[in-house]
Amino acid sequence: MNSMLEVRNISKSFFRKEALNEVSFKVNKGEVFGLLGPNGAGKTTLIRIINRIVEQDSGSIRFDGDLMTEAHLTQIGYLPEERGLYKNMTVEAHAIFLGRLRGLSKRDVMTKIDYWFDRFEINNWRRKRIEELSKGMAQKVQFVCTVLHEPKFLILDEPFSGFDPLNVELIKHELLEMRAAGKTIMLSTHNMKSVEEICDRAALIHNSKKIAGGSISELQSDRKMGLYAVRFKGNMISFVNALWTGFEVHDKDVLGDDRFVVRVKMRGDNSFEDLLRVLIGQVQIEAAWEVLPTMQDVFIDLVQPKEAE
Repeated sequence: MNSMLEVRNISKSFFRKEALNEVSFKVNKGEVFGLLGPNGAGKTTLIRIINRIVEQDSGSIRFDGDLMTEAHLTQIGYLPEERGLYKNMTVEAHAIFLGRLRGLSKRDVMTKIDYWFDRFEINNWRRKRIEELSKGMAQKVQFVCTVLHEPKFLILDEPFSGFDPLNVELIKHELLEMRAAGKTIMLSTHNMKSVEEICDRAALIHNSKKIAGGSISELQSDRKMGLYAVRFKGNMISFVNALWTGFEVHDKDVLGDDRFVVRVKMRGDNSFEDLLRVLIGQVQIEAAWEVLPTMQDVFIDLVQPKEAE
Protein backbone atom coordinates (compact mmCIF):
# COMPACT_ATOMS: atom_id res chain seq x y z
CA MET A 1 0.00 0.00 0.00
CA ASN A 2 1.28 3.49 -0.82
CA SER A 3 2.32 5.52 2.18
CA MET A 4 1.25 9.14 2.56
CA LEU A 5 3.76 9.81 5.31
CA GLU A 6 6.94 7.98 6.17
CA VAL A 7 8.78 8.93 9.35
CA ARG A 8 12.30 7.48 9.43
CA ASN A 9 14.50 7.40 12.55
CA ILE A 10 13.49 10.82 13.83
CA SER A 11 15.42 12.02 16.90
CA LYS A 12 15.16 15.36 18.69
CA SER A 13 16.54 16.77 21.94
CA PHE A 14 15.92 20.11 23.66
CA PHE A 15 18.78 21.27 25.91
CA ARG A 16 20.07 17.69 26.17
CA LYS A 17 16.63 16.39 27.15
CA GLU A 18 15.58 13.70 24.69
CA ALA A 19 12.13 14.30 23.15
CA LEU A 20 12.29 11.67 20.40
CA ASN A 21 14.63 8.73 19.94
CA GLU A 22 14.84 7.04 16.51
CA VAL A 23 11.07 7.03 15.90
CA SER A 24 9.91 5.40 12.65
CA PHE A 25 6.47 4.55 11.20
CA LYS A 26 4.40 4.83 8.03
CA VAL A 27 0.92 6.27 7.55
CA ASN A 28 -0.83 4.61 4.61
CA LYS A 29 -3.01 6.53 2.17
CA GLY A 30 -6.71 6.52 3.04
CA GLU A 31 -6.38 5.39 6.66
CA VAL A 32 -6.91 6.87 10.11
CA PHE A 33 -3.63 6.43 11.97
CA GLY A 34 -3.32 6.85 15.73
CA LEU A 35 -0.23 8.31 17.37
CA LEU A 36 -0.71 7.18 20.96
CA GLY A 37 0.97 7.86 24.22
CA PRO A 38 0.70 9.73 27.51
CA ASN A 39 1.29 13.48 27.73
CA GLY A 40 4.97 14.25 27.42
CA ALA A 41 5.76 11.13 25.37
CA GLY A 42 6.98 13.18 22.37
CA LYS A 43 3.87 13.14 20.15
CA THR A 44 3.49 16.92 19.81
CA THR A 45 7.22 17.38 19.11
CA LEU A 46 6.94 14.85 16.28
CA ILE A 47 3.89 16.62 14.84
CA ARG A 48 5.73 19.97 14.95
CA ILE A 49 8.64 18.38 13.08
CA ILE A 50 6.27 17.02 10.40
CA ASN A 51 4.75 20.52 10.08
CA ARG A 52 8.25 22.03 9.85
CA ILE A 53 7.71 24.18 12.94
CA VAL A 54 10.81 22.67 14.57
CA GLU A 55 13.62 20.76 12.89
CA GLN A 56 14.70 17.24 13.80
CA ASP A 57 18.30 16.54 14.89
CA SER A 58 18.43 13.45 12.68
CA GLY A 59 16.20 11.26 10.52
CA SER A 60 13.96 12.09 7.56
CA ILE A 61 10.31 12.47 6.58
CA ARG A 62 8.82 11.57 3.22
CA PHE A 63 5.44 12.90 2.10
CA ASP A 64 3.62 11.06 -0.69
CA GLY A 65 6.89 9.46 -1.77
CA ASP A 66 9.08 12.58 -1.80
CA LEU A 67 11.36 14.06 0.83
CA MET A 68 9.18 16.53 2.65
CA THR A 69 9.58 20.24 1.90
CA GLU A 70 7.81 23.47 2.80
CA ALA A 71 5.77 23.16 -0.42
CA HIS A 72 3.97 20.06 0.90
CA LEU A 73 2.39 22.03 3.76
CA THR A 74 -0.40 23.30 1.47
CA GLN A 75 -1.62 19.67 1.25
CA ILE A 76 -1.78 19.30 5.03
CA GLY A 77 -4.48 20.39 7.48
CA TYR A 78 -3.10 20.79 11.00
CA LEU A 79 -5.16 21.17 14.17
CA PRO A 80 -2.70 21.94 16.99
CA GLU A 81 -3.40 20.99 20.58
CA GLU A 82 -3.01 24.57 21.78
CA ARG A 83 -5.87 26.12 19.85
CA GLY A 84 -4.73 29.46 18.47
CA LEU A 85 -7.46 31.75 17.12
CA TYR A 86 -7.23 35.55 16.97
CA LYS A 87 -9.67 36.57 19.67
CA ASN A 88 -10.77 39.94 18.23
CA MET A 89 -11.54 38.64 14.71
CA THR A 90 -15.01 37.49 13.71
CA VAL A 91 -15.55 33.81 12.95
CA GLU A 92 -16.05 34.50 9.24
CA ALA A 93 -13.04 36.85 8.94
CA HIS A 94 -10.89 34.25 10.67
CA ALA A 95 -11.98 31.49 8.32
CA ILE A 96 -11.32 33.74 5.29
CA PHE A 97 -7.87 34.67 6.65
CA LEU A 98 -6.82 31.04 7.20
CA GLY A 99 -8.31 29.86 3.89
CA ARG A 100 -6.42 32.57 1.97
CA LEU A 101 -3.25 31.67 3.88
CA ARG A 102 -3.66 28.11 2.54
CA GLY A 103 -3.80 29.40 -1.02
CA LEU A 104 -7.56 29.51 -1.70
CA SER A 105 -9.04 32.36 -3.76
CA LYS A 106 -11.56 34.68 -2.04
CA ARG A 107 -14.38 33.09 -4.05
CA ASP A 108 -13.32 29.52 -3.20
CA VAL A 109 -12.99 30.43 0.46
CA MET A 110 -16.55 31.77 0.56
CA THR A 111 -17.93 28.64 -1.15
CA LYS A 112 -16.11 26.38 1.33
CA ILE A 113 -17.17 28.51 4.31
CA ASP A 114 -20.83 28.33 3.23
CA TYR A 115 -20.56 24.54 2.93
CA TRP A 116 -18.80 23.89 6.25
CA PHE A 117 -20.68 26.49 8.33
CA ASP A 118 -23.88 24.92 7.09
CA ARG A 119 -22.67 21.38 7.78
CA PHE A 120 -21.57 22.26 11.32
CA GLU A 121 -24.63 24.46 11.94
CA ILE A 122 -22.56 27.53 12.79
CA ASN A 123 -23.95 29.99 10.23
CA ASN A 124 -25.35 32.24 12.94
CA TRP A 125 -21.87 32.62 14.47
CA ARG A 126 -20.39 34.35 11.40
CA ARG A 127 -20.39 37.86 12.91
CA LYS A 128 -19.45 36.74 16.43
CA ARG A 129 -15.96 37.57 17.62
CA ILE A 130 -13.81 34.58 18.59
CA GLU A 131 -13.60 35.83 22.20
CA GLU A 132 -17.40 35.55 22.51
CA LEU A 133 -17.34 31.80 21.78
CA SER A 134 -17.28 29.02 24.36
CA LYS A 135 -14.31 26.63 24.24
CA GLY A 136 -16.38 24.00 22.40
CA MET A 137 -17.63 26.54 19.83
CA ALA A 138 -14.08 27.77 19.21
CA GLN A 139 -12.99 24.13 18.72
CA LYS A 140 -15.64 23.67 16.04
CA VAL A 141 -14.51 26.82 14.23
CA GLN A 142 -10.89 25.70 14.37
CA PHE A 143 -11.73 22.26 13.01
CA VAL A 144 -13.58 23.88 10.08
CA CYS A 145 -10.59 26.16 9.44
CA THR A 146 -8.32 23.08 9.41
CA VAL A 147 -10.29 21.36 6.62
CA LEU A 148 -11.33 24.41 4.52
CA HIS A 149 -8.64 23.93 1.87
CA GLU A 150 -9.52 20.20 1.52
CA PRO A 151 -6.10 18.86 2.50
CA LYS A 152 -4.96 15.40 1.41
CA PHE A 153 -3.56 14.75 4.86
CA LEU A 154 -5.03 15.82 8.20
CA ILE A 155 -2.97 15.98 11.39
CA LEU A 156 -5.08 16.39 14.52
CA ASP A 157 -3.40 16.83 17.90
CA GLU A 158 -5.80 15.83 20.73
CA PRO A 159 -8.84 16.68 18.55
CA PHE A 160 -11.45 15.61 21.12
CA SER A 161 -10.19 17.59 24.11
CA GLY A 162 -12.64 20.29 25.15
CA PHE A 163 -15.55 18.82 23.17
CA ASP A 164 -18.77 17.60 24.76
CA PRO A 165 -19.87 14.02 23.85
CA LEU A 166 -22.21 15.23 21.04
CA ASN A 167 -19.46 17.18 19.31
CA VAL A 168 -16.98 14.32 19.79
CA GLU A 169 -19.43 12.13 17.84
CA LEU A 170 -19.81 14.85 15.20
CA ILE A 171 -16.02 15.06 14.67
CA LYS A 172 -15.64 11.25 14.64
CA HIS A 173 -18.37 11.00 12.02
CA GLU A 174 -16.65 13.71 9.94
CA LEU A 175 -13.30 11.90 10.12
CA LEU A 176 -14.83 8.59 9.02
CA GLU A 177 -16.56 10.36 6.09
CA MET A 178 -13.24 11.91 5.10
CA ARG A 179 -11.53 8.53 5.23
CA ALA A 180 -14.30 7.08 3.04
CA ALA A 181 -13.57 9.91 0.56
CA GLY A 182 -9.90 8.83 0.43
CA LYS A 183 -8.35 11.34 2.83
CA THR A 184 -5.52 10.30 5.16
CA ILE A 185 -5.75 11.24 8.82
CA MET A 186 -3.26 11.12 11.67
CA LEU A 187 -4.66 11.48 15.14
CA SER A 188 -2.43 12.17 18.12
CA THR A 189 -4.07 11.45 21.46
CA HIS A 190 -3.74 9.95 24.93
CA ASN A 191 -7.45 8.99 24.76
CA MET A 192 -7.14 5.29 23.96
CA LYS A 193 -10.90 4.70 23.61
CA SER A 194 -11.36 7.07 20.67
CA VAL A 195 -8.53 5.23 18.89
CA GLU A 196 -10.29 1.87 19.12
CA GLU A 197 -13.38 3.37 17.54
CA ILE A 198 -11.90 5.12 14.51
CA CYS A 199 -8.24 4.21 13.89
CA ASP A 200 -7.09 1.51 11.49
CA ARG A 201 -3.52 1.33 12.74
CA ALA A 202 -1.47 2.97 15.46
CA ALA A 203 2.02 3.60 16.82
CA LEU A 204 2.48 3.76 20.59
CA ILE A 205 5.07 6.19 21.89
CA HIS A 206 6.40 6.19 25.46
CA ASN A 207 9.35 8.10 26.91
CA SER A 208 10.38 9.39 23.46
CA LYS A 209 10.53 5.93 21.84
CA LYS A 210 8.09 3.96 19.70
CA ILE A 211 7.29 0.85 21.75
CA ALA A 212 4.76 -0.84 19.42
CA GLY A 213 2.87 -0.45 16.17
CA GLY A 214 0.45 -2.24 13.90
CA SER A 215 -3.25 -2.57 13.22
CA ILE A 216 -5.56 -2.04 16.20
CA SER A 217 -6.84 -5.62 15.91
CA GLU A 218 -3.26 -7.01 15.87
CA LEU A 219 -2.25 -4.98 18.90
CA GLN A 220 -5.31 -6.26 20.76
CA SER A 221 -5.10 -9.89 19.55
CA ASP A 222 -1.44 -10.20 20.55
CA ARG A 223 -2.46 -9.60 24.15
CA LYS A 224 -5.57 -11.75 24.40
CA MET A 225 -6.05 -13.51 27.71
CA GLY A 226 -8.31 -16.36 26.53
CA LEU A 227 -11.36 -14.68 28.07
CA TYR A 228 -14.94 -15.04 26.83
CA ALA A 229 -18.00 -13.22 28.11
CA VAL A 230 -21.51 -14.67 28.35
CA ARG A 231 -24.61 -12.62 29.03
CA PHE A 232 -27.42 -14.86 30.25
CA LYS A 233 -30.66 -15.07 32.19
CA GLY A 234 -30.95 -17.81 34.79
CA ASN A 235 -29.39 -19.20 37.92
CA MET A 236 -25.75 -18.38 38.69
CA ILE A 237 -25.24 -21.73 40.45
CA SER A 238 -26.55 -23.61 37.38
CA PHE A 239 -24.11 -21.61 35.24
CA VAL A 240 -21.09 -22.43 37.43
CA ASN A 241 -22.07 -26.12 37.73
CA ALA A 242 -22.41 -26.41 33.95
CA LEU A 243 -18.84 -25.14 33.48
CA TRP A 244 -17.46 -28.06 35.49
CA THR A 245 -13.64 -28.33 35.16
CA GLY A 246 -13.15 -27.06 31.59
CA PHE A 247 -13.57 -23.37 32.40
CA GLU A 248 -13.15 -21.02 35.33
CA VAL A 249 -15.12 -17.89 36.21
CA HIS A 250 -12.88 -14.83 35.91
CA ASP A 251 -15.39 -12.21 37.11
CA LYS A 252 -19.07 -11.33 36.85
CA ASP A 253 -21.47 -8.38 36.65
CA VAL A 254 -24.95 -8.70 38.10
CA LEU A 255 -27.48 -6.99 35.81
CA GLY A 256 -30.48 -7.71 38.06
CA ASP A 257 -33.63 -9.85 37.40
CA ASP A 258 -31.49 -13.04 37.31
CA ARG A 259 -29.40 -11.61 34.48
CA PHE A 260 -25.60 -11.70 34.53
CA VAL A 261 -22.52 -11.08 32.42
CA VAL A 262 -19.81 -13.57 33.34
CA ARG A 263 -16.27 -13.58 31.97
CA VAL A 264 -14.87 -17.08 31.70
CA LYS A 265 -11.30 -18.29 31.18
CA MET A 266 -10.68 -21.42 29.12
CA ARG A 267 -8.76 -24.33 30.62
CA GLY A 268 -6.78 -26.80 28.56
CA ASP A 269 -7.75 -26.97 24.90
CA ASN A 270 -11.41 -26.14 25.38
CA SER A 271 -12.95 -23.91 22.70
CA PHE A 272 -15.66 -21.25 22.52
CA GLU A 273 -17.98 -23.90 20.99
CA ASP A 274 -17.35 -26.20 23.98
CA LEU A 275 -18.33 -23.36 26.31
CA LEU A 276 -21.62 -22.78 24.49
CA ARG A 277 -22.31 -26.52 24.34
CA VAL A 278 -22.10 -27.00 28.13
CA LEU A 279 -24.24 -23.93 28.82
CA ILE A 280 -27.10 -24.50 26.36
CA GLY A 281 -30.10 -25.83 28.24
CA GLN A 282 -28.67 -24.82 31.64
CA VAL A 283 -29.19 -21.04 31.29
CA GLN A 284 -30.80 -18.77 28.71
CA ILE A 285 -27.89 -17.31 26.71
CA GLU A 286 -28.53 -13.77 25.41
CA ALA A 287 -25.06 -13.07 23.96
CA ALA A 288 -21.51 -14.44 24.02
CA TRP A 289 -18.28 -12.95 22.72
CA GLU A 290 -14.51 -13.04 22.95
CA VAL A 291 -13.11 -10.39 25.29
CA LEU A 292 -10.33 -8.39 23.63
CA PRO A 293 -8.10 -6.11 25.69
CA THR A 294 -8.83 -2.40 25.27
CA MET A 295 -6.10 -0.15 23.86
CA GLN A 296 -5.71 1.12 27.42
CA ASP A 297 -4.95 -2.49 28.52
CA VAL A 298 -2.54 -2.89 25.59
CA PHE A 299 -0.68 0.27 26.53
CA ILE A 300 -0.42 -0.63 30.22
CA ASP A 301 0.76 -4.13 29.30
CA LEU A 302 3.50 -2.67 27.07
CA VAL A 303 4.65 -0.02 29.51
CA GLN A 304 4.61 -1.78 32.87
CA PRO A 305 7.34 -4.38 32.28
CA LYS A 306 9.55 -1.62 30.90
CA GLU A 307 9.09 0.45 34.03
CA ALA A 308 9.74 -2.59 36.22
CA GLU A 309 13.12 -3.02 34.51
